[in-house]
Amino acid sequence: LGDQVTRWQVGDKVCALVNGGGYAEYVVVPDTQCLPIPGNFSYVDAAALPETFFTVWHNLFQRAQLKAGETLLIHGGTSGIGTCAIQLAQTFGVNVIATAGSAEKCMAIEKLGAVAINYREQDFVAVIKEITAGQGCNVILDMVGGDYIQRNFSAAAKEARIVNIAFLNGSKVSIDLMPLMLKRLVLTGSTLRAQSAEVKASIAAELEEQVWPLLIAQKIKPVIDSVFPFEQAIDAHLRMESSSHIGKIILTINLPL
Repeated sequence: LGDQVTRWQVGDKVCALVNGGGYAEYVVVPDTQCLPIPGNFSYVDAAALPETFFTVWHNLFQRAQLKAGETLLIHGGTSGIGTCAIQLAQTFGVNVIATAGSAEKCMAIEKLGAVAINYREQDFVAVIKEITAGQGCNVILDMVGGDYIQRNFSAAAKEARIVNIAFLNGSKVSIDLMPLMLKRLVLTGSTLRAQSAEVKASIAAELEEQVWPLLIAQKIKPVIDSVFPFEQAIDAHLRMESSSHIGKIILTINLPL
């Protein structure tokens, strides 16, 4: 490290948000993007933390300014991001609704304490209006896009914040923006990798202060679907592309001692 000031010492156990190249035995990471492995977390548990918690914290709590007492809608509630968002939001006093595409996934959402909507069998807009007595959701976290963009406007409360972090159903759509004006909505989005080192450092600092104590106290914990050895990375991708997973998919690497 030369003359660079860092709080980390050789042998410290940390997890980190990498800038890319995570499929490798060794990576170089800015020290400000490293966080201590909380409590008695295993390396597998720790590997499930950085990408999801950085993403959820930045988008829900920094960009959308999610607050206690508000209602949050999460699309993709059983993804790694979704299961993290459900737990984190509830811990901070938020009412959570999440969508999923099977009875098994809806059961997983309910087990985490959120209200589940099976989007294959129910119209999530109609269900949300019923649950919220017509008020709608204050914040919506969407990784689907496509026709969900217009439907999110209908499911949103006045002055709601809608955050897009992916467009699995496409980013090019024809929409009516009038609800954006009439409800005074905020439509925003972000990617994590393109953020500056300073932004990532600020996210890490807030996570360590406000979220890491929750992990240490075991009030929240990442949901891990499956673990694959590095040599079976293709199988891990096939598992992910099947859309049958619930939580994070982890790759493990055996390093020489």
